[in-house]
Amino acid sequence: MPTLRNGKSTATESSAANGHTKHASDKEQLVILGSGWAGYAVMQKVDRSRYHVTMISPVEYFVFTPLLSGAAVGTNDFNSVVEPEYHQAYARKVDFKRKTIECSPAIGSEIRKQELNRRIDDDSDDAIKPAVSYPGQKLYTIDYDKLIIAVGCGTATFGIEGAEAHSFMLKTADDAQKIRTRILECFEIASQPTLTAKERRDILHFAVVGGGPTGVEFAGELHDFLTGDLEKAYPSLRPLAQMYAESVAHKTDWRLTLPFYSTIYDVAPGVLQGFDKSLSEFAAEKFKRQGVAIKCESHITRVCEDHLEIEEEGDVPFGMLVWNTGLAANPFIDSIKDLKKDEKTHVLRITNRLNVMTEKDEVYGDVFCLGDCSALEKKAPPTGQTASQQAEWLAKNLNALVHGSAPPKPFKFRNHGNMTYLGDFTAIIDRSSDVEGPEGSLTGKTAWLLWRSAYLYKSLSFRNQVSLVYHWLCTWIAGRRVSRF
Repeated sequence: MPTLRNGKSTATESSAANGHTKHASDKEQLVILGSGWAGYAVMQKVDRSRYHVTMISPVEYFVFTPLLSGAAVGTNDFNSVVEPEYHQAYARKVDFKRKTIECSPAIGSEIRKQELNRRIDDDSDDAIKPAVSYPGQKLYTIDYDKLIIAVGCGTATFGIEGAEAHSFMLKTADDAQKIRTRILECFEIASQPTLTAKERRDILHFAVVGGGPTGVEFAGELHDFLTGDLEKAYPSLRPLAQMYAESVAHKTDWRLTLPFYSTIYDVAPGVLQGFDKSLSEFAAEKFKRQGVAIKCESHITRVCEDHLEIEEEGDVPFGMLVWNTGLAANPFIDSIKDLKKDEKTHVLRITNRLNVMTEKDEVYGDVFCLGDCSALEKKAPPTGQTASQQAEWLAKNLNALVHGSAPPKPFKFRNHGNMTYLGDFTAIIDRSSDVEGPEGSLTGKTAWLLWRSAYLYKSLSFRNQVSLVYHWLCTWIAGRRVSRF
């Protein structure tokens, strides 16, 4: 019988036997699809005394995504950026007329996971019937009174061959763990005495595709890890690192002497295109001084196991590639045929009260969509800031509905500015375009302190706030751990 992680049953014995879950509670059944910024925040703020909340997600935690870059290099612990949630499953189909959701468990053996994770729009019998039966792996349906779709988006690869197969994304805690492991593997390989100088340079080249806030922040954290911790942990490579300053002074090709280096590639003319131009230029100059190369207007044509094929440069070897480009519609959203979608992004179009609608503009009053998988008529950036504001508004609206109080005014996004980390205790904060409150910008260590304070404040539990402070202090005093675990 499917159960929630808080130990409460989601069904009676008779309904579970038929693969159908229905609560006997008098509360309204609120089902949330997705455990990201939007869905998790609604679950926290909705009145649980009036709603029976079921959260459905294939991963068993909420991820505080802005801190994933730090987790990937050991600045903070992986457990400091996740919060547990309740119902680990894949949502397969939604029947909006019957108000039911078809689900399949997201637990079990890896073979079974792959079997259940086939394309959800595949109507063949093989797509839903396993070749081997496993206990607790049957399909089942869940009823809802109100439904929140907050499944987020994937990372766009723009059809570039090999991008998905040979690069690391940075969307989940598992991704951050894999990145950390690969960084350490590269250093172990580079330390082997059998490598030539060129092979060592190639394996210690860390490429980042995408010059937006996520890519830039990861490049900053990676720089701190490489120069502040790994250089000390691998003393055999240190003499080569010291040659970097001399190569810069003599204007030689620093890549020929630096034992490890990073490069940010982007098709745009500069990094951080959403920021004020002066801040974008500040970030570029800061990275240049740190030894992080920025290659803008680069057109990647193919990604191979150990090198990029770039139109402007040819083959560029790497030891690790992290891909942080635009957003791609979630396959679950692709599978929904009877709702209106945005023509450009293919996510669900929503009203200013966050309701979904049909192609004929008929509104489903009990179905809401928010976060990256939604598109308002008046566009809002697909960021955690937008998702958090939508979640706060929707929780107020849902609470007003069950309490009989006046609903809030239609949702309106309020831009509070952008911020990102550049490495070496330096950040930038941009409040120069369409922001609520006074405009302005800030750079340097003061901006870094505000950046850290904002992320600490936004952490969704006191436990994680304490954990973050502890690990930040440990990193500052004793450095990052360089073990693989």
